[in-house]
Amino acid sequence: MNLPENIQIKLWKVVLLCGSVLALFLLLLSINEIRAFMQPFPSQAATNTITVSGSGDALSKPDIATFSFGVTETAKQVGDAQAAATTKTDAAIKAMTDAGVSMDDIQTLSYNINPHYEYTGSVCTSNGYCPPSKSVITGYDVSQTVQVKVRDLSKAGTLLAAVGSLGVQNVDSLQFSIDKPEAIQNQARAKAITAAQTKADTLARELGVHIVRVVNFSENGGGVVSPIMYSAKAMNIASDVAVAPNIPAGQQKITSDVSITYEIR
Repeated sequence: MNLPENIQIKLWKVVLLCGSVLALFLLLLSINEIRAFMQPFPSQAATNTITVSGSGDALSKPDIATFSFGVTETAKQVGDAQAAATTKTDAAIKAMTDAGVSMDDIQTLSYNINPHYEYTGSVCTSNGYCPPSKSVITGYDVSQTVQVKVRDLSKAGTLLAAVGSLGVQNVDSLQFSIDKPEAIQNQARAKAITAAQTKADTLARELGVHIVRVVNFSENGGGVVSPIMYSAKAMNIASDVAVAPNIPAGQQKITSDVSITYEIR
């Protein structure tokens, strides 16, 4: 049966359209199959796993030192106590900046004003009434604590001695640390991961299984800091003579502990 030419053309267009749709469908199906092969069971939680741990250390020399000093002054008037405290604090800060410490590395940790009270009793009357006692402010304590960050460690002992000779009441909390520990932490983590991977490979070989992928990772770690405590009295610093103590900075160890869970087959 011969169909008109225009009908034959329309049929061919329908056949070509259906063929194109079928080809596109098969292409998408193939892509999904490939993805499923490359990522086995992506929506399923791993049921067969092993968990291993690893630890890594990295050593580095500290590059900053911090210490604090405190000033406390007492006077009957709060303004007088503040003026006296400010004079001593400013003198100590000037000594730090004259030695090369930046003002950005000098920070006030606390500033407190505490009144002194004196309580007086009242005489009871003949009918047994005793008026309440009264409190009277007799003076004020003004205290300020300042923290100093020293980037030139060779000056740490000299700065401690200098500030201790200026009449401040407390010089303490000397602590060495690493200003930017991220790079050292990365080194420790890399060692810890390598140790865990080696352990996982050995365990998989002994169990006769294959490691498929990592399904969980966690890390605990941080630098170990041992603060060295000093006071002006402990350093035997007199008001007129400042003795610079020798304070070795040593090395600081940063540790990373990791835990890795692998899917196995």
